[in-house]
Amino acid sequence: MSPMRTTLRRAGTVAALTAAGVLTAAGAAFAHVTVHPESYAKGATDGVLTFRVPNEEDTAATTKVQVFLPTDHPVLGVLVAPRDGWTAQVTTTKLKTPIKTDDGTITDAVSEITWSGGRIRHGQYQDFDVAFGRLPEDTDQLTFKTLQTYSDGNVVRWIEEAQKGADEPENPAPVLRLTAKGTAEGGGSTAVSSSTTATDEKPGGSTAKATATSDSTARGLGVAGLVVGVLGLAAAGFAIARGRTRTPSSE
Repeated sequence: MSPMRTTLRRAGTVAALTAAGVLTAAGAAFAHVTVHPESYAKGATDGVLTFRVPNEEDTAATTKVQVFLPTDHPVLGVLVAPRDGWTAQVTTTKLKTPIKTDDGTITDAVSEITWSGGRIRHGQYQDFDVAFGRLPEDTDQLTFKTLQTYSDGNVVRWIEEAQKGADEPENPAPVLRLTAKGTAEGGGSTAVSSSTTATDEKPGGSTAKATATSDSTARGLGVAGLVVGVLGLAAAGFAIARGRTRTPSSE
């Protein structure tokens, strides 16, 4: 094999491996259970949190989703939006420290929401909307540990919390950042999200098809992969041109 072909082959291999790594990372990002928007202002009122649950199994459907709300920094006034094909069960817990509000003292708060009865199939996701009356002001983030149950009995535990300076954990819990008032993406209120839905096999059920536009991080990784691939091909072209230039002089 000539030096030019060897160089081109090596460059193509590097580009292919880079693209494969980017696609793998993007797929992992899509598979995570996430909360949207990613941030709200501390003490925000009358807003909506959307929990996006993608199906990552090829041969099983998601049949139950359990989201656990923190009670040390409780979310007040929780209301669950109905979702066709799914039944929501809300669990409340008595607070260790009651919270005083303009409407009185609150002693209980929602600690768990369980959706069941529906199905999220391979290549699809489902959005679950939860309205709130007020977010806490005394913390910088809220972690919503989540359990995702599949039709084959497998349970994925999205409960790991990222540590500062460390890589993202394998099964990260959805995290909502709380920022200074007026600086959050979510602002003080958010309209209930509307998702493009596709009819499921179960009557009355609906799921939304996952698309690349749902994750800005994955888009950035894809662009990075394309850039690296182009640079690899450019390097191969330069090597070929350089080899051709040397051949006449050597004769």
